[in-house]
This record gives sequence, C-alpha cells and structure tokens, in this order.
Amino acid sequence: MEIMKAVLGLEDGQFVVGKGFGVEGECSGELVFNTQMTGYMESLTDPSYVGQILMFTFPLIGNYGVDRENFQNPHVCARGCITKEICEKPSFQPSIGSFFEENCLLGMSGVDTRALTIKTRVYGTMRAALVVGSDDGDYAASLACRTPSISDIIPIPEVSCKEPYHIYGSGKRIAVLDLGMKKNMITSLAKRHGDLHIFPYATGSDKILACKPDAFLISNGPGDPKQATDAIKCVKDLLGQVPIFGICMGIQVCALALGGETYKLKFGHRGANQPVRFKDGRIFITTQNHGFAVDAHSLPEGCRVSYTNVNDNTLEGFENQDLDVTTVQFHPEAHGGPRDTEAHFFDAMFRRLS
Repeated sequence: MEIMKAVLGLEDGQFVVGKGFGVEGECSGELVFNTQMTGYMESLTDPSYVGQILMFTFPLIGNYGVDRENFQNPHVCARGCITKEICEKPSFQPSIGSFFEENCLLGMSGVDTRALTIKTRVYGTMRAALVVGSDDGDYAASLACRTPSISDIIPIPEVSCKEPYHIYGSGKRIAVLDLGMKKNMITSLAKRHGDLHIFPYATGSDKILACKPDAFLISNGPGDPKQATDAIKCVKDLLGQVPIFGICMGIQVCALALGGETYKLKFGHRGANQPVRFKDGRIFITTQNHGFAVDAHSLPEGCRVSYTNVNDNTLEGFENQDLDVTTVQFHPEAHGGPRDTEAHFFDAMFRRLS
C-alpha cells in the first residue's frame, strides 16, 4: 500500500513531515497533547476536543483497535490526530488506520511527538494545520497562521444536543445543560437512578425550572468558557433556586456566573494522571481535559476551594454552601482513566439531594 505524505504546520512557521493515515485533506485548530497511555478513542470522541488537533504523547496508539462501546460521542470530535506510531495489526478490528479511512478522518504518524510536546510546554499551545496527502510545509504553516484562536470560535453548538430529551430514572430528577457532554457522564448519573432531563446549551432558566429538578448539572464542553454566554446567564438566573453542580466547563461557567474570572492555561491539563488534593488532604488521580481554568482569587465571598491541582496549584474545584453550588474541574466520570473520584463525586451529589 502506498504511504501517504502528511505535514503538520505551526503558527510560528515550523513544520514536521510524517506519514498520513485516514484520507487526504486538511484541517486546522489548536494543537494540544494528551498524556493517556490508553483510552485513545475515548479521547478522540470527547466533545471537548472540538476545534483542536489532538496529539498523543504515548508513542503507540491503536494496539487494541477501535472499540465503539467506549465512544464518548458517536463521532470523532478532534479535528485531527497526531501520533508517533499507529498499530497496523491490533488485537481487535477495525484498526485505527482503517477506521480513519472509512470515516474520512485525518491523521499523521511518524512524528517526534516528544519534541512537539516539549515545545508546547515551553511556548504554550499553538495554532496548527494538518495536511494529509502533501508535504508542503510552508502551506501548512500559512494555514495555521490563518486559523482563528480557540477563544475566537464558538464550538459548543456543534456538540450540544439539538432538542431536549429525557432518560427515565426512579431517583432524583437532574436537569443537565449539555455543552458537549461525554457519554459516561450520563452513565454515571443513570446508574444512580437519576431521572435525567437533558437540555441544549442555549436553554433558558424558565425551561429548566419547568421540569422541577432536584438539581441542575452543567456539563463539560469545548472552547473558551467566556463564549458560553447563554449557559452563564442560565446559571446566574438559577443561583439560590436549585442545587447546582458543574463539571469541567461547568465549573468555569459557574465561576463566571458568580462574578469570578477564568484564564487560558499555558498548555492545559489533558490526560488520566492528574493528581488533585481534596480539602481534607486526600489525593485523587483524575482524568482531565481543559485548556482554561478558574482564577481562585477572583471567586466572591462565600466560595471555598475544595480541590487543588498538586502539579501547579491551579483550582480544581470550589463550592458555595450558601447558594448550594458544587463544582469540579476534572472528570469524575472518567472513562478512560482512573475511577478514583466517580463515587466520591456522584455518590456525594445524590446523598446531598436525598
């Protein structure tokens, strides 16, 4: 089989040439890296990667093929995939190469991902362009320069549900604002018998209250949280009226609704090995995928930091008992990744509502 050319161009003019897989074409977005050793399909189908080209630091992906049962969205959400090597003869079929080809996706292997990761850690995330079927680095770099920054796009409508829907459960009624929710978040709520009412990103507070929820949950999602203006207004309107929980982008939306601030991280937290310290001193290993964070010092009176990232001391969770707000920056539903915090977060959530 003929090897396809491929090239990745960066906004600073650098480019790297590798081997293409999938189909010929081009894409552009923010180049980000993920440190997970497994769960490559969970990452590629995570809606929070919309607008980004995903690079894996682990040198080989695809060794166990493509397992659709673990998809977090029916489709791959990352705009492109960069890896050092893909496994051509996995333990299960289809291979990631054939899956990319069948689904008209763009990927590049044969890349020194370690060097690109180190560069990202030094200089921060960059806009990038992946061109499969060509090795024209100057063109790829120029395409990267023309790519909007992650804060200049509004990707949430692409991955939020289009209409409200209901998943019956015999337990507490949870209204969920879908900003690009991972499937396993629904799984974690449903297995605790939550009666789930899922709403699109632009839903107003009146429609949330109309379903008479016992709690309101704001999900993860892609892009800059300051662009989630409808969600911020909805949370602001509901503060003090119903218990509110936020996960990933949900924490950022809650902070902005309370008058706090968010900021862009230099290279973000993406992987399944992020340690966080709970307020009682316990350490949990968590799955994370975010490029923005809440400024802990900007939170108003009444808010208390509940989790802190052990690596860089960024805020990983806060609560406001007066307004009944509980949030985490990491993914307690995980998948793929450690399950350290699934019961810790979701069981505590349902106990509080009982």
